[in-house]
Amino acid sequence: MAKDTKKSSTEKFYNCHNSNHNCCDLYLPVKVDNNNPEQTQSRKADHIRICLEEDVQSHQVTSGLERYRFNHCCLPEINRDDINLSTSFLGKYLAAPLLISSMTGGTEQAAMINQRLAKVAQHYKIAMGVGSQRVAVEKPQVADTFAIRKYAPDVLLFANLGAVQLNYDYGLDECRRIIDILEADALILHLNPLQEFIQPRGDTNFRGLLDKIHVLCGELTVPVVAKEVGNGISATMAEKLLAAGVRAIDVAGAGGTSWAKVESERAENALQQRLGRTFADWGLPTAECITSIRAIAPDVPLIASGGLRHGLDVAKAIALGADIAGLAMPFLQAAVVSETALYDLVNVLIAEITTVLFCTGNTTLNNLQNSESLRKNIIN
Repeated sequence: MAKDTKKSSTEKFYNCHNSNHNCCDLYLPVKVDNNNPEQTQSRKADHIRICLEEDVQSHQVTSGLERYRFNHCCLPEINRDDINLSTSFLGKYLAAPLLISSMTGGTEQAAMINQRLAKVAQHYKIAMGVGSQRVAVEKPQVADTFAIRKYAPDVLLFANLGAVQLNYDYGLDECRRIIDILEADALILHLNPLQEFIQPRGDTNFRGLLDKIHVLCGELTVPVVAKEVGNGISATMAEKLLAAGVRAIDVAGAGGTSWAKVESERAENALQQRLGRTFADWGLPTAECITSIRAIAPDVPLIASGGLRHGLDVAKAIALGADIAGLAMPFLQAAVVSETALYDLVNVLIAEITTVLFCTGNTTLNNLQNSESLRKNIIN
């Protein structure tokens, strides 16, 4: 057993009670500097690389959408030309129920990705979010990597900040600043307790955040959206967030990219790596989040995300009660290839959603939601 060591206020020590040093390091010190903008920027670059190069998808838990299937209509009695995928979200027109989910910003590569995504969002009139803008506050010289309104003048754009930053000296001024950088229509506050717990130097003081969210919602002039990052939002938590003034929910359920796995790839010691692997499949499946939240909040603007990979997933999420659907990994993979690859992806997604409407005999998304065309698979 290692000797008792006086712990500095700038260090965290992780004690493994296994005397075998091959298992993990004893009392491995990790320097804590939560206000280092270089670390924040480096983390952004790590996240893109890891998501593209490593297997960080959930394997034990799925989105739950595969448990549903549509009833095929052999005689739809509609003309394909009559199908209309348009909708509105938070008062903004969308030509299709698609959101390019929040991904990145703060690096040269991220700037290229965001510009390509913004141009495609503008072309197809779909919504777009950006990655956490904390780095733009800490390091103003990278704010331009988020400044995409000039590429997407008509698009529903979401600014983005981790809610936990409200406990780390962020407040109304910082939120207004990131909204202004993006010229955003709404602010996403992302909720990521598991990721922060596993992340090296993660911010883990989540105490009192609901009250701070309530105050912020009352002072901002744009709506606030509460979003998880891949572990889901329960109906109980959605009720609390809505009561605090949040205007919309992005469920971001389990079944897609596991941020516990991502952080395990960035681990600085064996404990962090072990936690990331153990909790790789933690969370609520996306389909479960959609149905449970819609049951208690019939009118809340609701975004489905978490493990959606194609237009059939999108259509299922809409049929279950979501208003729009967000995808991240498919857009990231296409964005690093070329702008053309992004156009191809959106064309495919729209064609897949349209196919579902045509083969279920529905001409609008509202028709689809009210058609009872989606059924849960019968398991023998």
